[in-house]
This record gives sequence, structure tokens and C-alpha cells, in this order.
Amino acid sequence: MDVVYGKARTLEKFRVLELVARVPYQAWENVAYVAVTHTAREHDFARRVFDRVRVSRWEQDNEQWHLLILEELTADGPRGSWLRSRVLPQVLAFGYYQLSWLLYAVRRTWSYRLNADFEDHAEHEYALFVQEHPEWEETPFTSNFDEDFGEYQSLADLFRQIGYDERLHKLESEANMVAPGFR
Repeated sequence: MDVVYGKARTLEKFRVLELVARVPYQAWENVAYVAVTHTAREHDFARRVFDRVRVSRWEQDNEQWHLLILEELTADGPRGSWLRSRVLPQVLAFGYYQLSWLLYAVRRTWSYRLNADFEDHAEHEYALFVQEHPEWEETPFTSNFDEDFGEYQSLADLFRQIGYDERLHKLESEANMVAPGFR
């Protein structure tokens, strides 16, 4: 990310981060449906898989709200080139999806570990982003997605919440590393 988007923390860079952050959950859901299809007669297993899919779907949706809010925040701001702001993020997401899917299919703990590390990094980056912008404490936040994601008094509060969400995603991935599952 730093090579392509620079070391500075920017809204555009976080938008790309959130676009990529959704894909492990999509990959896990896909693998889970394949597993359920081939083992539908094992009811306990099918229930565990379906319960895991439900949580992954919630996490995927949560990451989608982050992306939609960042899209909203960057709509009027400067964007990089079309290639860097639209095409490359999709290429990164595609590659990360394939890696997450493959790791999950081979050994699910590897995919969860990768995601936990990704989410841990995101949480810390959001915290640093808020520290770098003390003016956000006084910047009101309103969004078209308030009803869905929540209302926050300031932009700083919003980004603290997103950082906290990333922590929850990390903790869920770590819990799934030791939970009974596919392997």
C-alpha cells in the first residue's frame, strides 16, 4: 500500500483499505457454501458452517459500511488517477480474495491469521489517523448511512468506531482459529 499510495495516511488510502478488507469474508462464505454442499447430511457440521457464514456476512457488511462512508467522505476530494483509484484497488481485492480463499481451503487458521493481522494493522492505522487530525474532534460528522452505521458527533468519533470495529474483526478471526470448524 505504501509503495503505491504513499506512506501518508489519507482518506483515499483508507478507502482502498476498506475495499480490500471485505474480501476475506466473501471468500470464507464461498468456501463454506462449497463445504455445506458436499456435506449437507452432516447436520451438526452444516449448522456450524452456517453459523460461521452468518458472522462472516455481518463482518463483510460492516466493512462495506466503512467503504461506503469513506466513498462518501472522498467524493468531493482529490483522487489519484483512474487506474490508481479504481482499477488497482479491484486488482488488489481480487488477489487478496484468491489468497484468502486458497488459505482457507488448505488450512483455515492461515486465512484467519492473515485477516487478524490485516485487521490489527487497520485498527492501529485508524488510531494514528485520528491522532494526526486533532481538528476532527470538532468536525461534525453526518452521513447518508447514519441509520445503518450509527450517528457520531465528530469525524474523530467515527474513525475511532471504525478502528474499534477492526479490533472486533481481529478478535473474531483469532477466535475462529481455535474454534471447531472445517478442519
